[in-house]
Amino acid sequence: MLARIAASLCALGLATTATASAPAQQKAPATDIRAPKVMIITMFAPERQVWIDNLGPWRDVRVPGLPADYPNVSCNRAAVCVMTTGMGHANAAASTMALWMSRKFDLSRTYFLVAGIAGINPEQGTVGSVGWARYLVDFGIQWEIDAREIPADWEGGYLGINTKSPNDKPPLDYRTEVFRLDEALLRVAYNLSRDKVLSDSDEARAARAHFPNPPANQPPTVLQCDTAAGDTWFSGTLLGQRATKWTQILTDGKGVYCTTQQEDNATVEALVRGASMHLVDLRRVAVLRAGSDFDRPYPGQTAADNLLNYQAQGGFLISLQNLFIAGNPLVQTISGDWANWQRGVPGR
Repeated sequence: MLARIAASLCALGLATTATASAPAQQKAPATDIRAPKVMIITMFAPERQVWIDNLGPWRDVRVPGLPADYPNVSCNRAAVCVMTTGMGHANAAASTMALWMSRKFDLSRTYFLVAGIAGINPEQGTVGSVGWARYLVDFGIQWEIDAREIPADWEGGYLGINTKSPNDKPPLDYRTEVFRLDEALLRVAYNLSRDKVLSDSDEARAARAHFPNPPANQPPTVLQCDTAAGDTWFSGTLLGQRATKWTQILTDGKGVYCTTQQEDNATVEALVRGASMHLVDLRRVAVLRAGSDFDRPYPGQTAADNLLNYQAQGGFLISLQNLFIAGNPLVQTISGDWANWQRGVPGR
């Protein structure tokens, strides 16, 4: 869901590069090998900037293989670091692999927080809401039949690869179709943030008012619900319903689809590769997504209008702020109580 937002950054005054993050930043010596307590993974400049503005001062570590727009990982005195992958599956996977392959960091005990904006399902949340994911589902790994040629007895044009109908679970040959994150870390993250008062705006309130039912027309909250990744930014009630169904199919009915974004399965698969070399601990990965716009139109609105005018929904700025409000308690708990966290989630 991030790609189209890049086009609006100049208008919003938020087009910030990683190399101009904060005046207090310094370059770290080339020989440093850092052991971050927390690595915050963001996808583009505004997601990065909300952490840079609040948790500095920073020192930059240049990492070969990161994108030209975001060549540095920034780390503060509390051993909290921030990296930016670039948007979309390809950038997310390549950048995350470049991080652990560089050997500039000891990531064996690092906790990873993927924190980014997303589209949101109005049946589960609203613009500004944030959701901690248990399941990461890849919406893009499906067969698709042209919408103009969908069989009359099918609900839509998507079905699992090497299946016979839209309701069949595929054999998961890609090995990246679905990930389940660590339950103990998820519970701590959610409990630390669930009562936080989130940022809101008049524009978001006006956008919500078009929806007749809660939770879409209610103020934003912290949720536990799941996220679907795919490089195609979609808009539409039927596509949103397919994302709900697809999440249920891949999680055997346990997952609840609420946010849609482009990167998370790619990011986590890159971490899986690092874990296979004992460089990363997959039990230390959390994913937080904030709703910047609705994934489908309100009653009476067209899917095209919902997509082309997503900026008018007022969720972009508050979703960035709410990523920090909901995510920072976990970051501070880990980094501030490292004696209890360094061996794993306390009480696991």
